[in-house]
Amino acid sequence: MATSKPRTGSKRRAVPRPRREAMSRVDTAWLRMERPTNPMMITGVLMFDEQMSLLRIKKVIQQRFLSYQRFRQKPVEGATGAQWVTDEAFDLDWHVRLSGLPGKSGPVAEKKALERFASQLASSPLDPTKPLWQFHLVERYLGGSALVARIHHCYADGIALVQVLLSLTDTTREPAEARRLDKAWLKQEAAPVARRVGAVDRYLKLGGKVLEQGMAMYRDPTLAGVIAREGGEIARELVTALALPDDPPSLLRGKLGVSKRVAWAEPLDLEEVKAVGRACDCTVNDVLMAAAAGALRGYMLDRGEDLEGVTLRATVPVNLRPLEHAKKLGNHFGLVFLELPVGEDNPLRRLERIADCMNQLKKSRQAIVAYGLLAALGIAPPAIQELALEMFSRKASAVATNVPGPQQPLYMAGCTLRDMMFWVPQTGSIGIGLSIMSYHGQVHFGLISDARLIPDPDAVIRRFGAEFEKLLYLALMGNWDETLDAAGACAMLEASTAA
Repeated sequence: MATSKPRTGSKRRAVPRPRREAMSRVDTAWLRMERPTNPMMITGVLMFDEQMSLLRIKKVIQQRFLSYQRFRQKPVEGATGAQWVTDEAFDLDWHVRLSGLPGKSGPVAEKKALERFASQLASSPLDPTKPLWQFHLVERYLGGSALVARIHHCYADGIALVQVLLSLTDTTREPAEARRLDKAWLKQEAAPVARRVGAVDRYLKLGGKVLEQGMAMYRDPTLAGVIAREGGEIARELVTALALPDDPPSLLRGKLGVSKRVAWAEPLDLEEVKAVGRACDCTVNDVLMAAAAGALRGYMLDRGEDLEGVTLRATVPVNLRPLEHAKKLGNHFGLVFLELPVGEDNPLRRLERIADCMNQLKKSRQAIVAYGLLAALGIAPPAIQELALEMFSRKASAVATNVPGPQQPLYMAGCTLRDMMFWVPQTGSIGIGLSIMSYHGQVHFGLISDARLIPDPDAVIRRFGAEFEKLLYLALMGNWDETLDAAGACAMLEASTAA
């Protein structure tokens, strides 16, 4: 019997299946928080003294950014949950693009043009059929260049992503001779972090119990006692978080649109900020958040808002892992509710109240409770996800984050990194984001807002420096042998104003 020979080329080649791996519950929660009114992107702007070429930045992205395998993957939802799937059609040209700024030249015009460009990108969701990140190179900006980065929050938290971006930099202009930036630029005590991480499993279980009940406790306060007895101190923290009243109505809250606005202020001198902190016996973060609260207060008063006795809240991310693990990506942070006393007209009393609130939060387990709830949200039914997200977002009017960056000059693709700023996304019905980052002896302050709530973020951020100047003046006029007294400092400030 004759046998037929197989035709040349008829043998089918085995097509490798895309590499898949399960997405963590917390990362899944951030993926599912995506809304048309609040894209879940971390957006950053890096500004350089020299003009950077597209070819050189692509080489850096190829060699360093893509050394993280995760950035070749895209999140895909399935019947068994979300997974990371390698993009077999990955195209670097789509992810790294060349852009230009329209309009007139000059420092003011170019800054406004870059703010508009970053605003458009912060308002535009990333393509879900591809890995969720992009870099946009602006070749000509203030005689140098700028790079706008967008990365979805499901890949990692802000601490990790800032480290990833800084891993693209060098400590000298020539990469071959440079010492790669190590993790020493971020400072954090390892012991408290380790203790918090050790309790994660207990918080995940407790968060799951609450969400399985469909937030029944929120509707029936009598269940709070039951949960508290069951979970002890952990559960009491959860009860406290759930029992917080909604933030009061203000112009910072309202129906959100789909357009974002971003802006950033002239930088402050970091040593001056530290000096105010020493004089007032508080942290750099306390000083900066007090200045931010003062800037919001001034803007709201100008818009006709009655702020008598008003205190708003901001959700603040708290890192929950040792920093040497940050480059493993993923989201490992909790959230706390920081009070912003915008109704207080005394700058030092605002600072004292913020410092007191922050000290209380440091002693609490609020951050890890929020982490547990986020993990539970990642596997909860959609209806419960919506309920929980809306409930928690009503308890705050803004998101605020502060990242201490490296205090040495850095270079990327042979260009000097002059300034940088980033903005974290807002969740649910929150439409305001405050971002603070220090770099090379300066502190940079930025604001992202829903265009319906604050259409002119420049009107807020330009007050940031003035509010800090008030604190600096009071610190310089005070008695350096003792901590400044708010009442006496207020009298000094009023006297100087009258003079």
